[in-house]
Amino acid sequence: MRRDTWIAADSIVSPLGYSSKENLDNIVAGKGGIDRVHDESLSADSFFAARMSDLLPEPGMTRLEAMAVLATADVLKQTGVSPGRTAFILSTTKGNISFLEEGLADHPRIHLPALADFVGSRFGFARSLVVSNACISGVMALLVARRLITSGEADHVLVTGVDMLSKFIVSGFQSLQAMSPEVCRPFDAERKGINLGEAAGAVLVTADSSLCMGASRIRISGGGLSNDANHISGPSRSGAELAWAIQQALEESNVTKEDIDYISAHGTATAYNDEMEARAFTLAGLGDKPVHSLKGYYGHTLGASGVIEVALNAESLRRDYLVSSRGYAQLGVSQPLNVLTAGRTQLLKTCLKTASGFGGCNAAIILKKEN
Repeated sequence: MRRDTWIAADSIVSPLGYSSKENLDNIVAGKGGIDRVHDESLSADSFFAARMSDLLPEPGMTRLEAMAVLATADVLKQTGVSPGRTAFILSTTKGNISFLEEGLADHPRIHLPALADFVGSRFGFARSLVVSNACISGVMALLVARRLITSGEADHVLVTGVDMLSKFIVSGFQSLQAMSPEVCRPFDAERKGINLGEAAGAVLVTADSSLCMGASRIRISGGGLSNDANHISGPSRSGAELAWAIQQALEESNVTKEDIDYISAHGTATAYNDEMEARAFTLAGLGDKPVHSLKGYYGHTLGASGVIEVALNAESLRRDYLVSSRGYAQLGVSQPLNVLTAGRTQLLKTCLKTASGFGGCNAAIILKKEN
């Protein structure tokens, strides 16, 4: 018998707060986490990003590890689940890549499996895994967690996503001329590229719905993955492959496109990503659904993005609150989209979350609220 998978608890550590609740409270209050960064250790030129500037790690721990530990600890505290009966998945794109800049290229935790073991061992998790597949890592990690549970390999899986700013990452996006000289504007006609961000998110996925926090339970009802194999850094021009991942998610979830209340898009504010997503939503028959991107609040947090955005959307479903797409003013894609220009209270049940990344990878996941 195939088992349901539930989000028992979640937490976000970001410039907007140290819990999912605090993050959504600040978003509802109109706050964003992006600001101009002046730091020559990252870039000779200033740039806009969301940075955890007030976070002080323990001795012997990197800031990235400190963010991951804080988010993970909060979720375990909320649920009281035993780490010894829980698998652990780390979602990240570059992990401790900053060791290279510090002359520590031989540090063992520059390797992602060793980093996952380090974080997992602090809590005594029974098993540690890594999912690192560009910018769909977070969503993909949650789908891997779901499959571990539905297959009976695990009863609980804690997914933690984390990435941080480093010279390696900043210079890489600068070389692609993808960095916006202002706060990013997803789907807007005047968008000029991405802002980077650093954050951590943790989500406990479980087969036991009694662990769910709050009056409403959030179920991961299905998902889909695809790869368009278009270009190492440029997405499909048609959007057909993301549309296929969305169709997989709808079929696995046993919901129709009419059941989707809103879409939480990847929405990087680059010319090609936003256009591709708009085409994909149209191909999937979802072009009229309310849509937002959360990148205007957090920047692009890479391997953390899928986890923190799923956590934020789970909190939105619990509160029946639709978050606006920060920075949007005028449609800048070829397909009509119903981009949310203001937050509002609305009865919500089902959310579609999408993600896309370098190498042509695409992911879709559907969250469903059950009272």
